[in-house]
Amino acid sequence: MKKLLFIIMICLLALFVASLAGCKKEDVNNNGNNNGNGGSGGGGSAQTGYVDLGLPSGTKWKASNETKDNGDVYYTYDEAVSTFGDKLPTKEQWEELKNNCTWELQNNGGRKVTGPNGNSIVLPATGSRSCDGDVDYVGIHGSYWSSTPSELESAWYLDFNSGSVGMDYYNRCYGFAVRLVQD
Repeated sequence: MKKLLFIIMICLLALFVASLAGCKKEDVNNNGNNNGNGGSGGGGSAQTGYVDLGLPSGTKWKASNETKDNGDVYYTYDEAVSTFGDKLPTKEQWEELKNNCTWELQNNGGRKVTGPNGNSIVLPATGSRSCDGDVDYVGIHGSYWSSTPSELESAWYLDFNSGSVGMDYYNRCYGFAVRLVQD
């Protein structure tokens, strides 16, 4: 009877150890909530959610995109500004990221952005949502709002595709992705 109990305990212990072996580090650090929206090469994002890329301004970038409660990843400019305020990056912060980091195209159309200190974030190619609700260019373009307004009905945003990364301005009713910053 003791031998049978001992064998059962050993089997249970082996099952427990095997289940732990299947866990990834990010599952533990992010409580399994990475959602495929980003990541980091370090910089303490598991504790704070923000990654220090070693930029001259000291700005830290959030490790993942923002998502609404209903799972929607698109915000109009007015929604983004009213929801996130000064955590929404300015045009100048996007330009600093663009000019001081390397941008590596990923298989899914997104970009791995690596800072001067070697830490990185991933910006998915989320596409955009038009003013009348049509979603286009998913996996082809990444369009991210800045907090900086432009002309009367426009605001600045960062856009990338397989060939370029740049800043432009567009109608505020469009739905673009949001990535936050921390000073």
